[in-house]
Amino acid sequence: MFITLEGPEGSGKTSAAKRIVSELEKLGYEVLFTREPGGTPIAEQIRNVILDKANTLLDARAEALLYAASRRQHLVEKVLPALAAGKIVICDRYIDSSLAYQGGARGLGIAEVLNINMFATDNKFPDLTLLFDIDPVLGLERINKNKNREVNRLDLEKLDFHNKVRKTFLELSKIYAKRYVVIDASKNEDEVGSASMKAILKKLKR
Repeated sequence: MFITLEGPEGSGKTSAAKRIVSELEKLGYEVLFTREPGGTPIAEQIRNVILDKANTLLDARAEALLYAASRRQHLVEKVLPALAAGKIVICDRYIDSSLAYQGGARGLGIAEVLNINMFATDNKFPDLTLLFDIDPVLGLERINKNKNREVNRLDLEKLDFHNKVRKTFLELSKIYAKRYVVIDASKNEDEVGSASMKAILKKLKR
């Protein structure tokens, strides 16, 4: 099963992922946890270009294409082999992030960015997507408090940008309602973790 975790900056999905992986492994599942952009050496090199705070001149379409290129490499090199081996793959971000950030917040259009990614992934969608929904003001406050967290180019965008990201994610949760579960990420870690596991186990038992 291919499970993706999505959400605005500071939604806590990375922390939730660690808990999810641990609990699934305790239940006897083989789990691969990975992330985007990155996850493999080549994809990580592309990540460095995308998120480098010095690259302020990066064009929006170039940004979308770089994400898609990183995604393709990561998919064929890491995700698909793990799925073929019968593992559950938990991925921190995937196609929906491009649709929300570049399609929505950058104004490139959801359909346009989706087309790029359908080519890049050979139409590979997740089986389940958990959207960790949070008010961007709270999310950015969390980032500022966490001194150990990487601060990247997208974290430095204005609040309006992050509001557009959240709005687009919520739109996507309706468009792709069959694979989306929205988690209230403003709650504490235990509540978020419990809601996440409930959604995953429900999907696994089908």
